[in-house]
Amino acid sequence: MDATEILKSNAAAVAAADAAWVNPRDPAKALGADGLPLRSRRAPKWKDIPNEQWDDWRWQLSNRVNTLEEIGEILELTDDEREGLSAEGKFRVDITPYFVSLIDPKDPNDPIRRQVIPVGSEQQAFTAMMEDSLGEDRHSPVPGLVHRYPDRVLMLVTTQCASYCRYCTRSRIVGDPTQNFNSKDHEAQLDYLRRTPQVRDVLISGGDGLTLAPKLFEKILRGLRDIPHIEIIRIGSRVPVFMPQRIDDELCEMMAKYHPLWMNLHFNHAQEITPEVSRAVDKLTRAGIPVGNQSVLLAGVNDCVHIMRKLVHKLVENRIRPYYIYQCDLVEGSGHFRTPVGKGLEIIEGLRGHTSGYAVPTFVIDSPGGGGKIPVMPNYLISYSDHKVVLRNYEGYISTYEEPEYYTRHDASKCVDCRGARPEPGQEGVFGLLAGHEMWIEPKGHAEIHSRGNTEAHRLQDPSKWQPLGIGGAVEGSVGAPLKVLTASAAAQDLPSGTEERPREGEPTAAAHGELL
Repeated sequence: MDATEILKSNAAAVAAADAAWVNPRDPAKALGADGLPLRSRRAPKWKDIPNEQWDDWRWQLSNRVNTLEEIGEILELTDDEREGLSAEGKFRVDITPYFVSLIDPKDPNDPIRRQVIPVGSEQQAFTAMMEDSLGEDRHSPVPGLVHRYPDRVLMLVTTQCASYCRYCTRSRIVGDPTQNFNSKDHEAQLDYLRRTPQVRDVLISGGDGLTLAPKLFEKILRGLRDIPHIEIIRIGSRVPVFMPQRIDDELCEMMAKYHPLWMNLHFNHAQEITPEVSRAVDKLTRAGIPVGNQSVLLAGVNDCVHIMRKLVHKLVENRIRPYYIYQCDLVEGSGHFRTPVGKGLEIIEGLRGHTSGYAVPTFVIDSPGGGGKIPVMPNYLISYSDHKVVLRNYEGYISTYEEPEYYTRHDASKCVDCRGARPEPGQEGVFGLLAGHEMWIEPKGHAEIHSRGNTEAHRLQDPSKWQPLGIGGAVEGSVGAPLKVLTASAAAQDLPSGTEERPREGEPTAAAHGELL
């Protein structure tokens, strides 16, 4: 054998070894003792169903269980569950054979079980609960479209799901065939988006868009992609959790045509992440779809830092980025799932610094009445002065960060990006105060309340008297000359940061934690 043949032989041996090697940490490649891809358990009711049929998502949808009798064949039901399943007017029950098979039939506290099996508590009245706790219908310009934020919308394309969560925010419409959205509604939604150029991001949800017929779902994606100002399409789905069989090559190839496309899934417990889920998520990520996760904090399911840590670790192992932990909404029927907000803060405290930063989700409260998502987190900023900030880390270690002595403030009047930013209605709030658009925000009716009915006060009211120069469009010399307020550029010139006299070494300051400041 000459040298060339030896090299070829060695290369072939290396290639064969590479082909035979399987990454032991890749959950999508996990094999069973029989050398075949791992499978999760299957309830005895379906033990004789061929794998080809079991793996058909249409079969999974067609064979969902929903009655006390059907579910009682699979699980040992408690009296509380029997009461919930027998209740008149209960929120819809439907569970795929795959998902109900994951439940421990003998454990009434199984975390998967609690999410999909109704209990008597659902019918109880709890303080502050509402039918539409997020005020979505208040922000709906056309049926199924929620325009709550300036540059993005929620597009509800169906009210149907593969299975139904007992804490569903949209239980007022979800699962009800009479409330479903049709092609006419979809066209009205697209028409609104065509004439609303400030919208750049659309979140497809429902219900669950992945339960739609493939051609209809693609028609919606194509309709969005034909709108020039729609930059991002997101899909919120729990289908990969309830029915991972739906994520097949055909679906992934179709969705990949409509990039940039993102997907947020909804796992609440590590037991929901099965070998089937790992393979489904692998298909999504290989199709170029970034995948995130949104969990809901649920009493008796995941209200424990150790449970959440195990979940986020398993998520990132599957290339799923933990995105949000939601405080349970104030929606009717979910009062028994609620935890104190402090429990969520405790969980974040136990994650931040204790695990990888990209494995730490943001804890949010979707504010009642339609205020949108508000992030809530432990306070790591202890105090600050004009030249130092005092911080603490996850261990309780307290340190200081020295502010710069000289800093030329960003001049928005000279910034190409600031001057070229497209106006987006509603994008004011606190940001508008920081940007110098306004100097205060006052509640509706504030002036009327504080005039106390004094007609003379009304006569004397002249808004220009309290309009500061350079903010909100006031000009110097107008009626009731406003107080001078420095612009960013003037402030940088006249009052350079860091030139103010500081306390001499050893002298106390008036600030809290003065010894650090």
